[in-house]
Amino acid sequence: QVQLVESGGGLGPAGGSLRLSCAASGRTISNYAMGWFRQAPGKEREFVAAISRRAGITFYTESVKGRFTISRDNAKNTIYLQMDSLNPEDTAVYYCAADPNVYFSGTYYYNTAVWEYWGQGTQVTVSS
Repeated sequence: QVQLVESGGGLGPAGGSLRLSCAASGRTISNYAMGWFRQAPGKEREFVAAISRRAGITFYTESVKGRFTISRDNAKNTIYLQMDSLNPEDTAVYYCAADPNVYFSGTYYYNTAVWEYWGQGTQVTVSS
């Protein structure tokens, strides 16, 4: 079992920055692919970014490319999402996800059902 706890959400201005953290416990995340998803009010949960298990290859949805950066610190069992150039469309609850078996082919990993472990989420609100 992996427990995930997100932190770092809050209110930020358009054009500003926030950094989210996801601390894992129960298992070492070096054996897991890790990801960030978000869910805006009235919308489905959507993929934001992911990082592979060993090589640390990163993947992003088109709308955040060049603005968001996912990273992992295996020694701290934590991943991060650095969010820059925020805009109001980034307002959502952000969720951390982990899975030992997800593979990065096509848009397979965009599917929430392939990720086994989830955090409770942290609210990000961007003011215009």
